Amino acid sequence: MTPVELSRTVLHAVRRAVDAGDLAVAVPSRAVVAPPGPGGCGDYATNIALQLARPAGQPPLRVAEVLRPYLAGAVGVTGVEITGPGFLNISLDHTATSAALVRRILREGLRYGHGTTLAGQVFELRVPYDVRAEVLADALGRIVGTQGGRVEVDHREPVNLRPVPAPEDPAPLGLDAARWALLHPAPHDRPRITADHLIQREGNPLFRVRYAHARTRAICRNAADLGFTVEPGDPLVDQGNTAGFGDHCYTGDPADPGGHCYTADPADPGGHSYTGDPADPRGHSYTSGTTDCLTTPSSTAAPAAQATPNLEALPAIPRLTTLLADHPRILTTVAALPHPDGIAAPSRLTRHLVALADATLVLLPAVLPRGEEKPSAAHRARLALAEAAGTVLAGGLTLLGIDAPDHL
Repeated sequence: MTPVELSRTVLHAVRRAVDAGDLAVAVPSRAVVAPPGPGGCGDYATNIALQLARPAGQPPLRVAEVLRPYLAGAVGVTGVEITGPGFLNISLDHTATSAALVRRILREGLRYGHGTTLAGQVFELRVPYDVRAEVLADALGRIVGTQGGRVEVDHREPVNLRPVPAPEDPAPLGLDAARWALLHPAPHDRPRITADHLIQREGNPLFRVRYAHARTRAICRNAADLGFTVEPGDPLVDQGNTAGFGDHCYTGDPADPGGHCYTADPADPGGHSYTGDPADPRGHSYTSGTTDCLTTPSSTAAPAAQATPNLEALPAIPRLTTLLADHPRILTTVAALPHPDGIAAPSRLTRHLVALADATLVLLPAVLPRGEEKPSAAHRARLALAEAAGTVLAGGLTLLGIDAPDHL
């Protein structure tokens, strides 16, 4: 369930409460839902009770108590808690939500999150002759376009978009790093134009985003080599698979077209080690002689034990699902910001992509089977989730005018 869908669910709960006579208010046209703040819980929170308290003539806590059972009974909602002065904190059913969300992302591709909320609207951005202002306006034009709007940029006075200028020319960083350096800080913050944006290490947020995207693409290629593809489902429950699906674990015989042999190297997130032997018809030859390899072909191999997921990676799945579901809201929020007071923040999108990349990188070690595991329904579901995450990362980088390489 996306934030937009959850917002409609909240409004439906209000309407049911009004129809039942429990609340005497006009149903609002909009309900704000967002990730819970400090002291909150669950997946999302809404301030609808505070919004309706005055019209209803009741304290916010009382309004929240009235709405709680109506919201808790909605499809896809597993729990509702009241915190603070009357915030409703909502927990979602991630089993159903994850599968439906992943299907939607894989179906819509790079257009996931695009909509028509700004259809027909034209925003005029008047910017100074400054490289950061130009890049900011270009990114806003792309993001506004995802919601059906259009941005016109000129340099007339008075200026309504004036970010803090870069302290020096960012061109030596190259196109991608320069754009990130100018867009990642909030417009009122001074950007850093340093070589740190070029270093491939964990401390570089641009590298983490691009690396996470590249790793999802590599995981999909590795899965294809192992003989299984995406299948959206429940990524949290691993049912194992002893039917022989994807049962490739040989000693690296060049005559075998499958030629798969796992080394379960803990240093390799995929658990695979390739030697690149050209004698292998698939172009891959896996190191043989390890304790994890079977010496018999798949037709006679002993069934693998029930797959054991990487437990450290699985807690990241609900957060990753939440971030993916929140992507359309991020785009509509940023797209709605270019108005005359000069507030515009593509940095909201960059921060969202960094959080999404970090959650994706935690998931990836649990996607592919390890050792004698065979691909199960959960592996296929995690593969689908990883591919969806890579798609959203690629779409976000594209909107910022930054390349999303498949190999890094």
